[in-house]
Amino acid sequence: MEKGNSRTGRGLTGFEAGMLIVLQSIVYGFGDPISKIAFEIVPVYSMMTVRYTIAFVFCIAIFGKRIVRTVKSVPLRAWLIPGICIALSYVLNNIALSMTEATSVAFLRSLAVVMTPALAFIAYRKRYRWPHIVAQILVLPGMYLLCVRGGLSGFGAGEILALLAAALVAATLVFTGRFLDQVDPVSMTALQAGCSAVIAFAGSLLVEGGVHAGSATPKAWLIILYLAILCTFLGYLLQNLALTRISDREVALLQSLCPVMTALFSFILLGEKLSAAGIAGAVIIIVCISASAMIKDEG
Repeated sequence: MEKGNSRTGRGLTGFEAGMLIVLQSIVYGFGDPISKIAFEIVPVYSMMTVRYTIAFVFCIAIFGKRIVRTVKSVPLRAWLIPGICIALSYVLNNIALSMTEATSVAFLRSLAVVMTPALAFIAYRKRYRWPHIVAQILVLPGMYLLCVRGGLSGFGAGEILALLAAALVAATLVFTGRFLDQVDPVSMTALQAGCSAVIAFAGSLLVEGGVHAGSATPKAWLIILYLAILCTFLGYLLQNLALTRISDREVALLQSLCPVMTALFSFILLGEKLSAAGIAGAVIIIVCISASAMIKDEG
């Protein structure tokens, strides 16, 4: 594991930071298939609004004073830019899912793994060793085999939105990592959840005519609570903590494990079987991540 952002001195080792992203991938991997269950009961944007609002209120209830101090003491852009990026990435991803095949969206969104180092170079002239970039690129065939078993379904508006979502995922990692020297990970998590709630609410007004959660069953509410507390609060926090110690490039690469975990939990919970090509793709992803972790950095 590379040293990445050691400026914060929070005591995490590179390996421990990497394991936080592995844990995030497991949490998200379980959240994806159970979300499909809740989407059959509660409209997508309404559920997102409730999910992110619960996460934000949870953060305020526990860390309210710290968050208020942060908002008062740091420039607005230090939390608003990462907050808008992460919120829009999820909103666009869900719009894309409603317009085209989920497998196409999953693959195109995975392009964030190569967009992240490219954006970091463009924005901040941040350079990486070529062996790391090669490992980053070689993940893409694995993602294709895992996600797009029958080929892309075409290239229309849904695919364009999925690409925009991927770019926003990359922007989230790059800009969050940049501003974590001004905003602590907990406050960043809360403010990102707040931005997500606002944008999801706007989407629910535009697309669904308001928030409609009255049809939620007890099972749906349990799923929403899991998505709010574990996927949103814990997921955002794990990512922000990791970014204080390892680079945005490495976080993006490790997050390639998320589709692998989704496939695993979809098999366990929904009985969705993975093809031989999908298994080969998962193996390629894991090998690339392992190879990148073993490459020593200069200096």
